[in-house]
Amino acid sequence: MRSRFGESDGHELRRARLLGYSAAILGFVIDQTHKLWMLGPFDIASRGRIELAPFFDLVLVWNRGISYGLLTQDSEFGRWLLVALGISGAVLFGWWLWATRSVLAAISLGLVIAGASSNVIDRLLYGAVADFFLFHVGTFEWYVFNLADAWIVAGAIGLILAWLTERPEMATEP
Repeated sequence: MRSRFGESDGHELRRARLLGYSAAILGFVIDQTHKLWMLGPFDIASRGRIELAPFFDLVLVWNRGISYGLLTQDSEFGRWLLVALGISGAVLFGWWLWATRSVLAAISLGLVIAGASSNVIDRLLYGAVADFFLFHVGTFEWYVFNLADAWIVAGAIGLILAWLTERPEMATEP
């Protein structure tokens, strides 16, 4: 059976899976490598806050919650609850990725899986997630985040775009 794009459904499915799982692996490796470098050789902990631009600094913050510091957990039970939530999310998105034929959705799901998985590893290794990037305007500071958080946000945006542009009722036949 051929899709509306002229590819066989099997080829389309395999291509989406390959790209999605590749995005997951690559995103995970990049984030974990960056964190290891920031915490190790770069030693952000002893350097303190480093101004890179008038609106952007590097700083180490240990996040015991999820994005934007929501659901902050100071107990071991809370930590393991967030680990379980992260693993469950990664598995759920992995199952969704396995079923999707959309390349945009697959790559987006891969990014979410990468971010969730990498932040789970931080919680397992350190008890919290290492965040480094701080945008600010004057004294107003936005939350501190890491590459894994950026992957999750980019993945969510990609999923919204895929939903808006690839829904069957939105498709037009040439």
